Amino acid sequence: MIEVAATVVSNFDAVGVRRAETVLVHGGAGGIGSFAIQYARALGARVIATAGSAEKLAHCREMGADAAISYHDDWPENVSSLTEGRGADVILDVMGASYLESNVGALAVGGRLVVIGLQGGRKGTLDLGRLLTIRGSVFATTLRSRPVAEKSAICCRVVERVWPLINSGLIKPAPQTTFPLAEVGLAHRRLESGDNIGKVIVTV
Repeated sequence: MIEVAATVVSNFDAVGVRRAETVLVHGGAGGIGSFAIQYARALGARVIATAGSAEKLAHCREMGADAAISYHDDWPENVSSLTEGRGADVILDVMGASYLESNVGALAVGGRLVVIGLQGGRKGTLDLGRLLTIRGSVFATTLRSRPVAEKSAICCRVVERVWPLINSGLIKPAPQTTFPLAEVGLAHRRLESGDNIGKVIVTV
């Protein structure tokens, strides 16, 4: 929960998620996605989430997503339809290169794309003309390479903003699928299958 919260809070702070904005969360059924949906709603944003199965889409809606759409379909067109052609103000992306062009195309005027994962590769095509036209920005970050002082400040921010939301029940932990250490191979296969919702935990 701490690393998930720190990832989402630090990135939403960096791009200034505001009340009534539309936030698109890719991978909404994962640990990061489940938290991001709830935190964005707590900030007063409207949330659209993507996922890959009916069960995962239902989970996104249970977490508070206003709309949940399959990434197997034409999700950029669906985002456009759901926002009446405006696009998303903020996109939280775990895919990276494979979604870069589509993400930039799905941004609203003044939109901010936040890349936090590279599941779809490291190198993609960036339409700078599109970014110029919409006055958009691309932001990419990771927690682990930051100086200790920055990590400490982010954790303090999490304590300030997130713990009260957890205590009040506005944010709930993502589901956990647990495996004993002796079955770590099964845990990896569960992750690789793409069927898991929430976090995979190995217990010692």
